[in-house]
Amino acid sequence: MKNEILKLLNRNARYTVEELATMLDMNVNDIKAEIKRLEKDGVICGYKTVIDWEKLDGAYVSAIIEINVVPKADCGFEEVAEKISSYDEVESVYLMSGGYDLNVVVKGKTLQDVARFVARELAPMDSVTSTATHFVLRRYKELDVKLCENEVDDRGQILL
Repeated sequence: MKNEILKLLNRNARYTVEELATMLDMNVNDIKAEIKRLEKDGVICGYKTVIDWEKLDGAYVSAIIEINVVPKADCGFEEVAEKISSYDEVESVYLMSGGYDLNVVVKGKTLQDVARFVARELAPMDSVTSTATHFVLRRYKELDVKLCENEVDDRGQILL
């Protein structure tokens, strides 16, 4: 039951308890109790709206920052990840395997805002040894929601 509820809420967090109960052929009170338990246990950490910012005049720029870090003996990557997570510009922080340690998604109003944030806040941190910034040019899918479904991206086409 838990996984089915989570899959449906992941698809659309606005489903009502009644809708979930109907879709899963379950009792409304059982659904309410399970959702409350999942929230209490920290399995459900919040509910978000997926917004296609490109469709608004006040669009913002986002970037993926690869960060290499020297982990501290007593707390590993936790301290620097927690500090990075505290900035308003930061949307996500992930510990990675492979060529770099932390993957950080940041947002700003302009490319310069993001570059300034990386240069002034992230790069100078004690544990940070290097950063690589990749600006997001277009979002096609975010948090399991397709964006730009009917739009054609013709930037890669060669006109003869």
